[in-house]
Formats: sequence, structure tokens, C-alpha cells
Amino acid sequence: MRIPAGSPGAVLCAAAGAALSAVLLLTSCGLAPAPPAGDASESHSQGNTASPSAGTTPAGSPPSDGPPSEGPTSGWTTFTTANGELSFDYPAGWTVKDPGGALAGDFVDVLNAAGKPVAGLRTNIVTGAECRDKAPYQAYDSAPMIALAESGGGDGGVPRYVFESRGEDTGAVATQSTVAAYGITMVPEEAGDTACPMFHLFLWPPGGAFFGGTYNPENNVTPGDPALPYLEKARLYTSTPEYQDIRKMITSLRPAGNPVGAPAGK
Repeated sequence: MRIPAGSPGAVLCAAAGAALSAVLLLTSCGLAPAPPAGDASESHSQGNTASPSAGTTPAGSPPSDGPPSEGPTSGWTTFTTANGELSFDYPAGWTVKDPGGALAGDFVDVLNAAGKPVAGLRTNIVTGAECRDKAPYQAYDSAPMIALAESGGGDGGVPRYVFESRGEDTGAVATQSTVAAYGITMVPEEAGDTACPMFHLFLWPPGGAFFGGTYNPENNVTPGDPALPYLEKARLYTSTPEYQDIRKMITSLRPAGNPVGAPAGK
């Protein structure tokens, strides 16, 4: 699915499929948020599952308040895509499901220790989007992704990790107009109280790619009353160890062979 290119602050309306909650927030496309729970793991149960084992390397992770560093994190593991182009680190007890090149591009799902999908990595996405309408906007977290900037992922700029939301519904669950998500974007930080729909996409030859997920209280365990407004739960989620691990994992994404936090080609 391709939408004519327009404002950079637009939502990706391509490759929706069954890719857990990582298939971005399709609010400007008129589509509902991606389905919760185990869709991704069920649809790819025949793929390879990566977990800490012989042949994997110790992982590093970024600090909670800035870009990735080179310091190792005990117990973490490095995953490299089947084509050998991208690597990221993930915590002990989590698993990575990868169909091993069965699809065009990478189609990787990450599950937490409870077996719930928390993020997905997709590449070879045809890009094109437009900013049709702006919506109430909140940003919960942001950090530069320097390792992607010099490898075709920045188009002259530095992609950012971001956890943000659109909408203002007060219900306890996400709606078609109110959603929160974490991922990598090329869009500069928004100014003001409204913003274009989310564009959690970065450039990665031969097209676009994304690595992230939609915040879902059923998968992303959050403290507090389950009846709290969805956006309040999203804000609370940033203080949890699981969120910090997700953030470290996504911000560790880099060209394969580069140490965590190193610019491409270093």
C-alpha cells in the first residue's frame, strides 16, 4: 500500500499485515491499531527462534537517559538478521523469532519472558505517506540513533528513538484515534500540542525499515489500576524495567559488526 509522499510527519501506511503491534500507528490510514497478544508468534511459529546460546555474543546497552554506549550488559545477547546487515541486543529470557529469509526483507519479532510480543523489526518497506490531519501529541521519551545515521538510515540526519502518542481519548484501551508507540523515526521533534500522525520509519536500503511496537497494556505489563486512561498507563510504563529493556534493545540497533553506539563504518 502506497500513499503519495508528503510531509515527513506522516504515518507509514504500508506493510500492515500481522506484524504484532510493531506495524506502526495507522491512524491516518483509517485503520485500527494492530491486534494484541500472540498473533505474531502464532503466525511465525515455524520460524527460527533465537535465544542466548553458544555462538551469540555478549550484548551492550544504552543508558536510560541518552544514546547507546559501548558498555556491556550482563546476560544480554546479540541478534543479527539473516542477511547479516543489522544487529541488536536483547535481554536474557526474551526470544527473537525470525523466519530466516522466508519473506522479502527482515520480518523479526521479539517476545518478552512471558512470550508476549513487544517489538518487531521490518525491512524492505516501500515508503510514502502524507500528513492529512494533526492530532493531540505527547512525547514520553526520545534519544538519537547515531549508529544508523551514516548507514543510509538518516538521509543526512540522525534518526531518533521515540515513545510518543497521538489522540486524547480517555478510555482504558487504545482506540483508532488514540494510540501510543515506541520506535525509530526520521521526523524532527515536534513543537506544539498537535502533530502529524506517527512516522516510525527510518531509511535502510533498498527502502525503509522500522523497529518498534505499539504500547499495549495486555502485552506491556504496567503498574497501577487497569482502569486508568490508556495514555496515563503509557506514561507510567516508561518507569518500568521492561520499558527500559525495550528502549535499550531498540537503541542498540546498528549495522552488523559495529560495536554498540559506534557510527556506521567504525
